[in-house]
Amino acid sequence: MGRQRVVEADRRHLRLALALAARGAGQTSPNPMVGAVVVRGGRVVGRGYHTRAGAPHAEAVALAQAGRRARGAILYVNLEPCCHFGRTPPCVDTIIGAGVRRVVACMRDPDPRVRGRGFRALRAGGVRVRVGVLLREAGVLNAEFVRRLAAARPLVTLKAGMSLDGRIATRSGESKWITSSRARAAARDLRLAHDAVLVGVNTVVRDDPRLMARVGGVGRATGMRRPGPVRVVLDARLRTPPRARLLNDGGPQAIILTLKAAPEARRRRLRGAGALVLDVPGRDGQVSVGGALRELARRGITSVLVEGGSEVLGAMLDARMADRLALFVAGRVLGGRGALPVFGGRGVERLRDAVRIRDMSVRPVGQDFLVEGTLVFPRHG
Repeated sequence: MGRQRVVEADRRHLRLALALAARGAGQTSPNPMVGAVVVRGGRVVGRGYHTRAGAPHAEAVALAQAGRRARGAILYVNLEPCCHFGRTPPCVDTIIGAGVRRVVACMRDPDPRVRGRGFRALRAGGVRVRVGVLLREAGVLNAEFVRRLAAARPLVTLKAGMSLDGRIATRSGESKWITSSRARAAARDLRLAHDAVLVGVNTVVRDDPRLMARVGGVGRATGMRRPGPVRVVLDARLRTPPRARLLNDGGPQAIILTLKAAPEARRRRLRGAGALVLDVPGRDGQVSVGGALRELARRGITSVLVEGGSEVLGAMLDARMADRLALFVAGRVLGGRGALPVFGGRGVERLRDAVRIRDMSVRPVGQDFLVEGTLVFPRHG
């Protein structure tokens, strides 16, 4: 087989591995999404993906399916095989023991427990290794995992439903509902793609939201029922009512991030209501969004959907701790200086410091539009 045909075959089989990996979306956190394909004589003889944290890794599933046919075969995987003991044995030992002759992978694992050691162990075991095919696609698939390890914080998506002139409430504070029911349903679906949903305490006090994903949410690729995201509230003075719906609806646990100086009596009441109350750093009497995100990362949360309110969304921009944007835009104009803008905070003084949107897309959702994109902060700012 000529080199060009080998390269084309490698890309084709890695695309299958990436498609398999994507089936674990919303299930594997804090682990990455991984798919694996075993090929012998040009035929796929084993395939698998990591279904959830604690379950067998993709490589082990694919090799078990291949059985004896794995000897002398090629293993395709989107991420470097692990070489450490966790809840499952090291994949490199399984690969070498199965007699695989070649491993083709998209990218190195950024986890410091691996970070090239898996590839070195494979080579030491007599397995040929090729790395870097479809690298960009693999990085996009596991962007949350890579972000958590590289920046010690989760990947952050800023989401809001707003009027055409960028308002999330009228001057009297009315906000239900600016967008249509179709847009709100799509927003609930968006929660399924994240480990956590985060709001400020003012949103809890004003709107008493449940912050639940769509009832009965099921992963499209897997058909598996997905657990809802963790609910997170930034609450410096513990003003969250113990009877708030997000503490009493039987859904995923609520985490309240507060300051060490918060009143002890309120702390006890909220813990009695089932909340996990954690202290994080603060500034000027407010919870630090950076400290909050780092605490969530330490707890294995790789992606956060920030839903408001205005000051929390603005604080994420001010701190440059946001990665993506999802704005549901209604065909309404509220007007008025007193109407609440979607982004509060300090903002920028100069246009050259404004955050830009890369890979922006706009699509209709019912009567509204969804604007999505990647946030790019200027380096000089």
